[in-house]
Amino acid sequence: MADTAKTIKDLDRIIGLIETDSKDIPKDEKKRMVAETLDYFNNYVSPGWLKYRKSVSSDSEGGAVLEWEDGGAYVYGLNGEKFIDCLGGFGIYTCGHRNPEILDVVKKQLDHQALHSQELLDPLRGYLAKALADITPGDLQQCFFTNGGAEAVEMALKLARIATGGRWYISMVGAFHGKSMGAISVGGKDTYRVPYTPMVQQVQHVEYGNAEDVRKAIKNLQAVGESVAAVIAEPIQGEAGVIVPPKGYLQQLRDICDETGVALIFDEIQTGMGRTGTMWRCEAEGVTPDIMTFGKAFGGGIMPITGIIFKPKMWGQQLIDNPWLLGSPTFGGNPVCCAAALATIRYMLKNDIPGVCREKGKVLKAGLQSMAEKYPDIIQEVRGEGLMLAVEFVNCEVGYATAKGLFARRVMTAGTLVNAKTIRFEPTAVISDQDIKDVITRLDESLADVRAASVAIAR
Repeated sequence: MADTAKTIKDLDRIIGLIETDSKDIPKDEKKRMVAETLDYFNNYVSPGWLKYRKSVSSDSEGGAVLEWEDGGAYVYGLNGEKFIDCLGGFGIYTCGHRNPEILDVVKKQLDHQALHSQELLDPLRGYLAKALADITPGDLQQCFFTNGGAEAVEMALKLARIATGGRWYISMVGAFHGKSMGAISVGGKDTYRVPYTPMVQQVQHVEYGNAEDVRKAIKNLQAVGESVAAVIAEPIQGEAGVIVPPKGYLQQLRDICDETGVALIFDEIQTGMGRTGTMWRCEAEGVTPDIMTFGKAFGGGIMPITGIIFKPKMWGQQLIDNPWLLGSPTFGGNPVCCAAALATIRYMLKNDIPGVCREKGKVLKAGLQSMAEKYPDIIQEVRGEGLMLAVEFVNCEVGYATAKGLFARRVMTAGTLVNAKTIRFEPTAVISDQDIKDVITRLDESLADVRAASVAIAR
């Protein structure tokens, strides 16, 4: 433990850096910041976090790229590095970085209130819930606001049990719903689950995209006297590698749940808010779930806000009598985050962001497909919808080498959290046509390097 005077001195310096324009920070100070960041990540954050980060490289100034500014379609490093963002925070930055229309509303909200009292009625929560009901399909109506995606999934799972009386969940192999205990339990990747088993035991995983597997799982459980609360699915699996299910799959899930009296949960945290070419991916098939999670882009890339929206029938008498029973997150639905979400919805509607994602996605996907045709020995498949796209490579090593090559050419991409065989392309909706061309050009150069390196190794 450091003494108080030293801690205050350190904090004065750090806050001074925050208050200083990056171009006015001395070069020696920037080098010190890089060294300290590497040191502090290893000693105070996570020793393993830096191991596979493309931003940590001897080719970078001081050994790493520190992100310090952002705007529009770009992220800027401390030393002026300019990246075209094709990662998009895994779906956060659909409206761009620091979107001025959204940021202005947040600043104005901060001028008079940031957090709520926890006792008085906060009007923005009500306004946001009504706006969300207006832009979601079918009879989705009531909202519960949370702070992170996993927390939203937890609320969805709990609500399904309370509403249906069921206890089992049917989830999908390859699914990703977050890393809290319930969310991992319905997740479909052993990498995340094994360290924590046994988990929530009443979960059965089935093949994604195979509706009959869902039907059989429910029927078999009910046949032996077990009750099923919900089926949970991503309309497009993100962390699994942008896996698009067969056409009609979402409708089949809806039909099966209706037949068996089971709630249907769609996790639209990544696919929603315009990313895939419609405001919500389930709209592409005209399907309405009983519960839908939302997040990531919902806060406009400015503030973190997530939650669930559900049909009124799901909020039964038990919850009416005990409205705190589902949860009462301290910061859930706070005014400044609600202001960001309200401004985001307005911006998306005024500028038809789902349509923009759809059209720009066609252009980007065509460019990626042209690279697949040029490098069939490296790329196996291009897939996705809107601006939620992925390129699958022949193996993880090739995928990581390509992503690192793009990073060196100032294009930010990433694979899944634990796998680089598939690299995701999720740029902002404000990315320009020229930037899309530049991304494809730089990808072409990266792939050429990867092919050349493979030939050299083979020799």
